[in-house]
Amino acid sequence: MNLHEYQAKQLFTQFGLPVPASHVAETLDEAREGATTIGLPMMLKAQVHAGGRGKAGGVRRCASDAELESAARELLGKRLVTAQTTPQGLPVSRLLLEAPVEVDRELYLALLVDRAAERVAIMASAAGGMDIEQVAASRPDALLVSRIEPVLGLRPWQRRQIGLHFGLTSDQQRAFDKLLGGLYQLFTECDASLVEINPLVLTSDGDLIALDAKIELDDNALYRHPQLAALHDPSQEDAREVAARAEGLNYISLDGDIGCMVNGAGLAMATMDLIALHGGAPANFLDVGGGATAERVARAFQLVLSDEKVAAVLVNIFGGIVRCDLIAEGILAAVKEVGVRVPVVVRLEGTNAELGLQRLAQSDLAIETAATLTDAANKVVAAAAATRAGLQAEVAAHQPAHVMASAGEQASAGEQS
Repeated sequence: MNLHEYQAKQLFTQFGLPVPASHVAETLDEAREGATTIGLPMMLKAQVHAGGRGKAGGVRRCASDAELESAARELLGKRLVTAQTTPQGLPVSRLLLEAPVEVDRELYLALLVDRAAERVAIMASAAGGMDIEQVAASRPDALLVSRIEPVLGLRPWQRRQIGLHFGLTSDQQRAFDKLLGGLYQLFTECDASLVEINPLVLTSDGDLIALDAKIELDDNALYRHPQLAALHDPSQEDAREVAARAEGLNYISLDGDIGCMVNGAGLAMATMDLIALHGGAPANFLDVGGGATAERVARAFQLVLSDEKVAAVLVNIFGGIVRCDLIAEGILAAVKEVGVRVPVVVRLEGTNAELGLQRLAQSDLAIETAATLTDAANKVVAAAAATRAGLQAEVAAHQPAHVMASAGEQASAGEQS
């Protein structure tokens, strides 16, 4: 679960990490109140779960009341599109107003779970304020990685090692020791999977301040932290994923046009891989669970088809816990109930699979069955291609004659060139 920057900095404050003076605003009146509380000039930051806000106009320096009000009007209630969002962007419902900081140097500091080493790793670089991926690729020597032994915890030598890497003075080192200790305490006590400060700045007075903050929490541990679970902002997530979670379904939206409905996460990933291998692109990851019922299948169909770009659906069910003939009945009921208008390919395997496939084949619905997963992938890829071709032909049929003629002339000119 991701936190907004203002939420992350509130946690930083609880654990003794220095952050700029700030004010959170959800309305224009609250933004004006922030100008009174903090004073001008100030930094105004749109709160969305994505990086690259500055380049997208989501971070502004406001030197007057007029600039502050203009920026707040432009951002509040709008959608911000950055390099890390979809073309639709993310809604801005809050602004973080902060006192400006005189920056002398920018550093990078993060704690994350290194799953390969089974350790919490500290990543530090004196080249802060940049994409850490670029630093790691172009200047690997500029990135220091230090792994924490879980039994011993954060050791004093690690604090000194990173301080020397940053080139801190003795006074700055003492402040950094406290900062890193608080960061590690936050990471462990809140069950975080990532805590990142980029940049961690040295001010012109030599102070260390977390100018930015990013926190990702392990959602598997949220049951232990109801106060952190309450910070969840569903507006920053795909609406279909939020709806699926409420229904107990595991759904992730993707960029393709082949809807997938599978029972079991491993089988779902294998299905997606095979679709891609045969030239298709999955529109989603959807695990309906091991105890798939007719009702869950119907809800899953509704969820998959709520994505308008879906051109075909592949249902891949392994009947281990449930019988395939019962799943087939659920599929038939769901197709009738939802009113599926795109091709549906079904592959069943396991208990009563033959009976289930027979019932599907004997129905009067446009459902195509497949004997194997490879067969199913080939059929659904072909079905999606046919749907796309049909839509293109329909669009072309409704184009005015002069538009078609112009398109033909352009195509001819392109061939000659």
